[in-house]
Amino acid sequence: MKKRLAWQLPFLVLLIVGTILIIRQQQNMPYRKCSGSIFGTIYHITYQHDKDLQKQFVAKMKEVDNALSMFNEKSTISRINRNEQVQLDKMFIDVFRQAQEVSADTYGAFDITVGPLVNAWGFGFKHSQMPTPQQVDSLRQLVGYNKVQLSIVNASPHSQGENSQFSIKKSDPRITLDCSAIAKGYAVDQLAHLLEENGVTNYLVEIGGEIATKGVSEKRLPWKIGVTKPTDSLDVDGGEYQTIINVTDKCMATSGNYRNFYYKNGKRYAHTIDPKTGYPVQHTILSATVLCDRCSRADAYATSFMVMGLDSAKSVLQRNPDLKVYFIYYDHGENKVWTSISD
Repeated sequence: MKKRLAWQLPFLVLLIVGTILIIRQQQNMPYRKCSGSIFGTIYHITYQHDKDLQKQFVAKMKEVDNALSMFNEKSTISRINRNEQVQLDKMFIDVFRQAQEVSADTYGAFDITVGPLVNAWGFGFKHSQMPTPQQVDSLRQLVGYNKVQLSIVNASPHSQGENSQFSIKKSDPRITLDCSAIAKGYAVDQLAHLLEENGVTNYLVEIGGEIATKGVSEKRLPWKIGVTKPTDSLDVDGGEYQTIINVTDKCMATSGNYRNFYYKNGKRYAHTIDPKTGYPVQHTILSATVLCDRCSRADAYATSFMVMGLDSAKSVLQRNPDLKVYFIYYDHGENKVWTSISD
């Protein structure tokens, strides 16, 4: 027994010393910050690592851009919208499947074919005139998540699951896809995965308001993310926060109608379009913030809840317990909050 203890004691001391040195080295490791433009918005990344990963970040975002950007003429989605023959890449397939899953779960409130209606109402590529009821009815024929699907080109058992086996099948060749309501969240997920592949345990990734976090901030505290207080003023830049949420090892996305709107003939039109009616939503939710383990999922459901409204959103949450939300809504002349996020 004494011999065993004599051998174990030095090993235990060595283990403790090694652990202390590792912890001290990690604490002394700098937090790096980088930012730039992508997808028509700004990204910010803060991470603790001994190497600069900026080039890897840019390369990964370029991959997402090449798959999902409608403003990139050579992207996979742009070529699909032009009905060209294209080999579907893994990123596009991943996002398409996630989008269809959320669409089915929200009864079509989330729909990546809604772009033509969004454009017609003056957003996206900006049309100069309001659509007539006849134009809305016509465009609705080209909208519907169940009108597009992945089609297996080659069902060979030896190549099952390869990207080259799939194509997009449309019920009408005029149907176009727009993944902007999920692509930023997906890009955040990709960057978070890249960081973890490089052994990073403390980071915050943000692209256009969509966020992923892990570990702690430079202050050794949980990452704190603000939810902007709704305002009708178009002149407010940034604005004050409605609340601050501790976001630890989670992703977060927010969708809101309180600034992204325009007035015409004395009426306010929100940027969120209901794919089923073809018209801007008239629900009371002003802002929908969603927390979960994947930013792409949070991104898609935040948009869905803006379309569905408060009561329908609550029914979706009952069957998706992994989703935590912070809703700001308008009720009888004042803004109120409904949340499932515990302190």
